[in-house]
Amino acid sequence: MDTSTRAVPTAGEPDPEHGRGTPVGRRVVLGMLGLGALGVGVGGAVQGTLDNVLASVSAKDPTGVTGLLPGGGGFRFYSVSDSIPHRGESDYRLRIDGLVDRPFSYRLSDLRALPQTRLVRDVQCVTGWRVPHTAFSGVRLSALLDAAGVRAQGTAIRFSCFDGVYTESLTLDQARRPDMLVALTMNDKPVTAAHGGPVRLYAAPMYFYKSAKWLSGITVTKDVQPGYWEHYGYDVDGWVGRSNGRHDDPTS
Repeated sequence: MDTSTRAVPTAGEPDPEHGRGTPVGRRVVLGMLGLGALGVGVGGAVQGTLDNVLASVSAKDPTGVTGLLPGGGGFRFYSVSDSIPHRGESDYRLRIDGLVDRPFSYRLSDLRALPQTRLVRDVQCVTGWRVPHTAFSGVRLSALLDAAGVRAQGTAIRFSCFDGVYTESLTLDQARRPDMLVALTMNDKPVTAAHGGPVRLYAAPMYFYKSAKWLSGITVTKDVQPGYWEHYGYDVDGWVGRSNGRHDDPTS
């Protein structure tokens, strides 16, 4: 699933959080099908607007119907919060703290001024869907950790998000990999609010729930602190093809 997301039940399936299925209203279905049809074949600014509409609607959709729509270039939208949060040039900050010698708060302009790395990988959700050849660009997480000066006691990273709900974690060794980014762009455009912008984590070799959206805090900790989805049974080490009993299917 897209990160910072709550798995909502498909129509008629039990809701794991509430123990019952949620009925789908005819008006909801027709409305969602209309949005889905609009999303076929559009691009550029129109698609970007549609992404935000779909994400905003699905944040309030208990049925899971919006997860079936072709919005967002193949991404499916869910949310753990009641709305899609927004931060911009004037109010976005990324705080690096915890077991570091030099805590720092980055503005968007600060992050853009740092060397940028571009990765093109398949985005793989643990629920099975995939978006192939997706480009993310941003600052290597290791560069921010080096600038902060990780203390000897620090062995893990806790990520917090400005939706006020989602958290994630990595070990320090995982965080220092060259394919772990604090991402500012997706497919060479600024990451939208619907996709977790203006800044999100991109953990390229891991299932997408590890790539925390709406990133606001990077805290170096003594031990791994399991994130939001790990409390619901997902693996702390979410390597694609090597966790949660799932394996990559090259034909999908």
